[in-house]
Amino acid sequence: MKRRELMLAAGASMMAQQAKAARLPIQKAVLGGMLPKELPDWKSKFEVAKAAGFTHLEMGTADDLKEEAAIAKTAADTGLKIHGVMNMAHWKYPLNSPDKAVVDTAMTGMRNSIRNAKAWGASTVLLVPAVVGPKSSYEEAWKLSSDRIKILLPEAEKAKVVIAVENVWNKFLLSPMEMARYVDSFKSPYLKAYLDVGNMALFGYPQDWVRTLGKQRIAKVHIKDFRFRKGLAEFVDLWDGDIEWKEVHKAFGEIGYNGIATVELRGGNAEYLADVSKRFDRILEG
Repeated sequence: MKRRELMLAAGASMMAQQAKAARLPIQKAVLGGMLPKELPDWKSKFEVAKAAGFTHLEMGTADDLKEEAAIAKTAADTGLKIHGVMNMAHWKYPLNSPDKAVVDTAMTGMRNSIRNAKAWGASTVLLVPAVVGPKSSYEEAWKLSSDRIKILLPEAEKAKVVIAVENVWNKFLLSPMEMARYVDSFKSPYLKAYLDVGNMALFGYPQDWVRTLGKQRIAKVHIKDFRFRKGLAEFVDLWDGDIEWKEVHKAFGEIGYNGIATVELRGGNAEYLADVSKRFDRILEG
């Protein structure tokens, strides 16, 4: 009996070690825009993020140099790392617009974002590359956005910042194979994909996108859940939606993704963010 008990104990210990080893080696980040809006300054907001268990932040573009410097100092003081910049002009000012003034604004916004990333030590700038609409064709979106991104790429390379194009509800790059083809067309290590796990859930499966794009094309990841019920499509808290997180976990493990993932949900107070962090942990743990 003693021998049997020892063998069972050893087996249980091995299973526990294997389960622990299954946690994805992904670092947790939160959007700056999710932090409590009622707090007076970035320092108090960043401290809430750190207390909740996040190690990294993704910030929106700061056009003002003083704000850029203040954010950099706050991140250094709190020990949090800003890993990426979310370009905020891409919807209102798409790169595929036929209006030169709109495109000029979009390009300025991207250049400010690249400047932010360099100042903050971030490695990526998120970009929605184009917006397809009734008067802007898919083919034009592909060509015009590609041409304008190619103008920005030397500047991104000089700053050592990757332009990461995201899959969103912009009626563009609707499949993982298309996204892969678009990324590959630039033939540059400074143009990759920003994979949003929730954005394709209405018309695809995130685990399929993960495997098709692979580790080499995925620069960063957004984490959020999605639910479709009785004609109502909505983003919801992690584990409250339709995404099969076990399958997503398996796919990320298969491709060996070991970068950063940023939760992108509604904002809230310290208690809410702590809960978000715990739900995030459940995804990483599998």
